[in-house]
Amino acid sequence: MSLLNESLRIDRWLFYCRFFKTRVLATAAVTGGHVKINGERTTPGSRVKRGDHVDLIRERLPYSLDVIEIPSRRGPAAEAQGCYSEDEETIEQRAALVATLKQDRMLMPKTKGRPDKHTRRKLRSRNRD
Repeated sequence: MSLLNESLRIDRWLFYCRFFKTRVLATAAVTGGHVKINGERTTPGSRVKRGDHVDLIRERLPYSLDVIEIPSRRGPAAEAQGCYSEDEETIEQRAALVATLKQDRMLMPKTKGRPDKHTRRKLRSRNRD
């Protein structure tokens, strides 16, 4: 087996496994400290291999992944999901966080269409209180 089949750059792995739409976004997340391999902050060029543990925060939501497979390409979503397994506790934590964010959105004041200047001022004054 060659080195290419045994490991892959973390930014490419995240892109291939469809966590990010582009490789540039994956690289930015890794550089920004939102990705950890085996509990340690990493760089975009770090290699990930089978058995590694990847902690990821994407759009304020946590992911805790175990690498099962190294993909050879960015394929369909079903193929990408076979490359990792996720901790059940993290899935439940993420679902609770999403529900909380949706609830917060429902409590925000609503307007008909796009608010004008005066309505925006009223909305901002309510948020400050």
